[in-house]
Amino acid sequence: MAKISIIIPCLNEEKYIAECIKSILISDIDYKNTEVIFVDGESSDKTVEIINSYRKEYPFIEILNNPKKITPISMNIGIKASNGDYIFIISAHAKYKKDYFSKLLVEIQRLDADCVGGVLVTDVKRKNKKSNSIKEILSHKLGVGNASFRTGSSEIKAVDTVAFGCYKKEVFEKYGLYDERLIRNQDIELNKRIINGGGKIYLIPEVECTYFARENFTALAKNNYSNGFWNILTAYYTKNLNSLSLRHFIPLIFVLSLFLPLLLSPLVPKLIYVTLFSLSSYLLLVIIISFKLRDSSNSFIYLISSFLTLHLSYGMGSLMGIFSVIGKYIKGDK
Repeated sequence: MAKISIIIPCLNEEKYIAECIKSILISDIDYKNTEVIFVDGESSDKTVEIINSYRKEYPFIEILNNPKKITPISMNIGIKASNGDYIFIISAHAKYKKDYFSKLLVEIQRLDADCVGGVLVTDVKRKNKKSNSIKEILSHKLGVGNASFRTGSSEIKAVDTVAFGCYKKEVFEKYGLYDERLIRNQDIELNKRIINGGGKIYLIPEVECTYFARENFTALAKNNYSNGFWNILTAYYTKNLNSLSLRHFIPLIFVLSLFLPLLLSPLVPKLIYVTLFSLSSYLLLVIIISFKLRDSSNSFIYLISSFLTLHLSYGMGSLMGIFSVIGKYIKGDK
């Protein structure tokens, strides 16, 4: 019987780690052939204490240390220490359905795939109109684009990336480990490397896990600013735009459509209309979608604010990423 390794990088996850562990422990997998490896980035909260409390009862749980704290380094530490034929790379910020691991294990073998993953269902811990509005936009195509692992699918299909996937162990030997230069996007970049190398990745829509989203606008903006910033840095470090997808650059295009015409309008005054058209078209779309999404659990105003926060912070992050790359070239840091 195939042996599996479940690798979980973590850093200061005391609010989420127990629920993650509990969901793994009630899974319908054979624990005689399973190892669960946490790689902790020297958490300063009770994350390690909570993990150790479970280790006393469940010897298949291990914890390793990553003093460098960077997520892809934790992933690579776990992979190198693993003994599984199949490796799951998952998040401590999520919980997993009982059949999450068993179904993905069956499908990766049936499809002879390099990687398979399920649908990521977005939720929040503390439910109120603001957090529910944020949750709603992070599950909508206007918020997350055509990422099938977020929006779902009616059938199993080939995709360019999945979240929290199951990989054949030999995938990491054939295509390499995670790029340790990438603070973000390391999973997307690896999956695109697999696809570009002729590998196969499939979404299994009946398999689900729940990911807990940010619950206020400050946290949402901070997270997506960093995502946007690292989109540009990912392209810079990999020297390959194919390491990402077009959807990752749409917020940047939107932000540029607002600011570039505005900056050039003193020279060509009519360019101000480009900014006005872009902004008004965007707001009209957001208002229409928010009106359709509104219900008693969320807020029309919070929905609009959530879309604005998500897209503007993401786009501004990418813009700052461009300035960062320009600075690196000026300094000769290539």
